Amino acid sequence: MEEPFPDFSPRGLGRAKLSNVGARRVKLRRMNRSLLVSFLLPLAAVALSAQTGSLNQQLGKTVTFDDVAISPDGARYAWVQSIASSSDGAVHISDGKGSATIIRIGGAGARSDSGPAWSPDSRTLAFFSTAGEKDQVQLWTAGADGKGARKRTTLKGYAARPHWSHDGTRVAFLYIEGGGGGGPLLAAAPVTGVIDDSFKNQRIAVLDMASNKLSQVSPQALHIYDFDWSPDDQAFAATAAPGPGDNNWWIARVHVVTIATGQAKEIYKPQLQLAIPKWSPDGKTIAFIEGLMSDEGFHGGDLFTVPSSGGTAVNHTRGRKSSPSALFWLKQDRILMTESAGGGSAISELILSNNEVRSLWNGPEDVHSGGNFPNFAVSKDGSQTAVVRSNFTKAPEIWAGPIGQWKAITQSNAAMKAQWGEAQNLEWTNQGFRVQGWLLPPASIQAGKKYPMVVIIHGGPSGVQKPGWPVQGLSAVFASQGYYVLMPNPRGSYGQGEDFTKANVKDFGYGDLRDVMAGVDYAVGKFPIDNNRLGVTGWSYGGYMTMWTVTQTNRFKAAMAGAGIANWESYYGQNLIDQWMIPFFGASVYDDPMVYAKSSPIAFIKQVTTPTLIIVGEYDAECPAPQSYEYWHALRALGKPTELVVYKGEGHRFMDPKNRVDMQDRTLRWFQKYLK
Repeated sequence: MEEPFPDFSPRGLGRAKLSNVGARRVKLRRMNRSLLVSFLLPLAAVALSAQTGSLNQQLGKTVTFDDVAISPDGARYAWVQSIASSSDGAVHISDGKGSATIIRIGGAGARSDSGPAWSPDSRTLAFFSTAGEKDQVQLWTAGADGKGARKRTTLKGYAARPHWSHDGTRVAFLYIEGGGGGGPLLAAAPVTGVIDDSFKNQRIAVLDMASNKLSQVSPQALHIYDFDWSPDDQAFAATAAPGPGDNNWWIARVHVVTIATGQAKEIYKPQLQLAIPKWSPDGKTIAFIEGLMSDEGFHGGDLFTVPSSGGTAVNHTRGRKSSPSALFWLKQDRILMTESAGGGSAISELILSNNEVRSLWNGPEDVHSGGNFPNFAVSKDGSQTAVVRSNFTKAPEIWAGPIGQWKAITQSNAAMKAQWGEAQNLEWTNQGFRVQGWLLPPASIQAGKKYPMVVIIHGGPSGVQKPGWPVQGLSAVFASQGYYVLMPNPRGSYGQGEDFTKANVKDFGYGDLRDVMAGVDYAVGKFPIDNNRLGVTGWSYGGYMTMWTVTQTNRFKAAMAGAGIANWESYYGQNLIDQWMIPFFGASVYDDPMVYAKSSPIAFIKQVTTPTLIIVGEYDAECPAPQSYEYWHALRALGKPTELVVYKGEGHRFMDPKNRVDMQDRTLRWFQKYLK
């Protein structure tokens, strides 16, 4: 379960059971279903506060880059470019030698583009756009110079992720005919009347580029999550499960879908979760990522291969102290992979014959390709790459070149200046684990003065806090206002191998909180931080950890729990993605209620002394509003300082910029009241 707008770049999409809103996934990226009635509170005015107004105005002007793509010959680059405060975005093309060229679509006006994909001969770019249509995306193509843009489809429904066939005659993509997409992070549609399990599955659609004929080639009964063309263009490797798609990603299996027959053959049933299957050059092997993952599109695990005809899967990175996140076949025996490594990223080459891994680059950045918000692309021969680079103090730009020898090809954010200090990479040990985190300081530190600190716990729990320009997020808000900000990566996070990611299974809130508190002690002991002015916050799993933390310790003097979980037992029956819970708890709540009860904050609610602000979206499908209401109700009944704000019409991620600003302002005011 991920944050609504994390501290580095917007992330995280699956699919939502909504009306025909084919563009909503695109709009959500530009911003970095509860069946119960939400309890609503009136909102205060949403005007910018004096404290955060200038910061939000600055960050809102950040030029953002998404869906970077490099032509197979390595000569041209494409990406979607937008402004952080806008939901619009257009595809740009560059040869890296001059300014980027926007693809012009006559009379289009505002539009949201996504998924640029180069043809095998590097002469044509395919992409999705809402140009000329309110919300519905259509597939477009344009020349390598950006000219001759042409609409190729008349789709009615959600569509995403175009991929060219190897012979360049067809484009395949994911399609929900007559249905919407966007994932459970979006606001769930209000549901009344008889509740049933009807849904539309996401299928693989194939467009013949010569005739513009569209065919859906995967079975209606399967929801397709990821797919890849076979080398002979006769089949697809796919991760898939029966619908509903939002809930069943956690039980997906590897299939081979034969185009001519439309049949899907299951070839591998994983023990955990699957992502991004990729076919080997000779067609005999399929590689993929498998691991304990809490969110579709946020990948980490080990790199596996399995024969494309079916058989035994092989783990090629077992025991590696990192979390592979994406992969590219370079040759039959070599795979390029991106990894989460510590609190940063790495790019490595894996030799399959002996599982030797050669490090090509690593750094304190967020670099990945597969999954949501990809920012790294590789040419066909692997000699050239393109990447969106940023860190806590440098705003994003497009860089290109051989791995680790990149040069900036854009200067769109050169004028952006951080209003906070330089981040520190912290490492500490706890109970045999080596734990990492980031500390973001205020812009200036006065000798002899101590400062308050806020701990921000990331969502997931299978996730990782990496450096990145905070287009949205509370880290910049707090640091710009004179706070230290600690962002730990406790056990359960990516970046230190599967054993570390699995270390909080059946132990939510216990070991991971001990890791967080050890990090707090380390930071307080090393930096001028006032131990009597500590705050804690987080969203989603971080919101749960906030609720849990203040039941276990009174060290924090203020808290904000965003989209938290108060009671794992009731949550199991309220959320619309309950399949994610079983790998972490070991069984359903009906089979082992005690493992859920022991980690529920509500069971320890009388121990809370920390003033706690609680925030949630009205139609949050991942962490339903009743969870926040239950926690708030208990605190209020016990006479503890608390406030609940339910944002009208919002889901797990807040879409309305005014609501995002209001949430930041409310949170800052709450912490200012109790910490300053």
